[in-house]
Amino acid sequence: MTVVSVASGRVRGTVRNGVHTFRAIPYAAPMSGAARFQAPAPAPRWDGVRDATRPGPTTPAARRDFGGVDLTPVLGSGWVPGADYLSVTVSTPDPASAGLPVLVFFHGGGFTAGTGQTELYDGDTFARDGVVLVTVQYRLGVAGWLRLPDAPANRGLLDALAALRWVAENIAAFGGDPGNVTVAGQSAGAMLVSALLVTPGAAGLFRRAISQSGSGECAFPVEKADLITRATADALGVAPTAAALSELPDERLVAAPAAMPGAAIAGFRDTSLGNSPYKPVLDEATLPTQPASGNTAPVSLLIGTNADEANLYTANIDDAGLQSAAARRFPDPAAAIARARARHPDASPGDLAARLMTEAYQASNRLLADAHSRAGNPTHVYEFAWPPPSPDHPLGACHCAELPFVFDHAALPGLYGPSGLLGTARPDPALAVRTHAAWVAYVTNGAPGWSPHCPDAPAIMRIA
Repeated sequence: MTVVSVASGRVRGTVRNGVHTFRAIPYAAPMSGAARFQAPAPAPRWDGVRDATRPGPTTPAARRDFGGVDLTPVLGSGWVPGADYLSVTVSTPDPASAGLPVLVFFHGGGFTAGTGQTELYDGDTFARDGVVLVTVQYRLGVAGWLRLPDAPANRGLLDALAALRWVAENIAAFGGDPGNVTVAGQSAGAMLVSALLVTPGAAGLFRRAISQSGSGECAFPVEKADLITRATADALGVAPTAAALSELPDERLVAAPAAMPGAAIAGFRDTSLGNSPYKPVLDEATLPTQPASGNTAPVSLLIGTNADEANLYTANIDDAGLQSAAARRFPDPAAAIARARARHPDASPGDLAARLMTEAYQASNRLLADAHSRAGNPTHVYEFAWPPPSPDHPLGACHCAELPFVFDHAALPGLYGPSGLLGTARPDPALAVRTHAAWVAYVTNGAPGWSPHCPDAPAIMRIA
């Protein structure tokens, strides 16, 4: 056991194989009732030593289905109720150290699912290599992202800011350097990182950023957000206000997406993969512009996508309707289908839809990479293109596939099997070693091992 003092009191963690881990430390006050729709308040102080040896409550969230693909290693096994879910887990080589680089990671899940407490995000590998890892839980779904007239916008983003302020105040107690913080995220977490690049309140809280399969156009316009607010309120049978929604239990709130008509999230071009009804919203105070606008913070950026992103979403679906829906992610859908068909003449409608969705998603990331680089900021770009060792694995380098390699946890048994994210055959261990080493190098000194990106001379590292 090991004990560390933070601003709210003392916490007791575990030591295993030389790694000190402190789980479920509150960075903000408990979330219940009306507080779920307000800005996060500071965590209250506690007496004595708080037990931080076990995972705590997780953010209220629904399970998501991905065509039979088991994403339990990525999203967790299910919601663990409890009000203290705005928490961080910290892994460090040694709390008595000083000046260690810090990585703050935001999980994915379409802003409606996920947790930072899964085995995949265990910080043992980063700590082993001299990095303090902090995984963050933030508000999801209705409580975190629904635009409401009587509540602050982008409450999940406000949670991220609160977590970063907690890191700035407390990470030195774990051996970390508050002046060498990298924020990172995957999928929705990457979109959250992109939003932080243009959030006024984030200035000075981090030095570098990593966006894994995110989007440079991560925010809904107000008009679309308001349509989703109305559809959510109608599905729940209440007025579209925080006052009315705060009367409902979390169970009702997390069930809202399943009760909403599909038309609620249609009508606006959306380059994201999952078409979640809840996302960041353009807001003057917290998110005044899309990250791809170029008005980003003067920090370093590592950004990339996977070669087969959309395969996760199109697995076991093969119809022309999906192809048409995917084409609507482009300004000219008919032209997009024609171009894709010319490049892939033998593709089925489902395969063509996957290519269209992936290309739109990658284009949105390139917009952010180009804009950030043009502004004079160091920018490194990658494409994760791991070819599965088993030829019958249909997912390839799909959405989420890079995570086990980034965290050097590609040996986890739950990733394998007929419904596993990585299929049935084990990959070459060297790929995880190389990928993880690039992330460690970037977090440590901003140099992942390849040349910076420039729009006029693109430099994209293919990781395979």
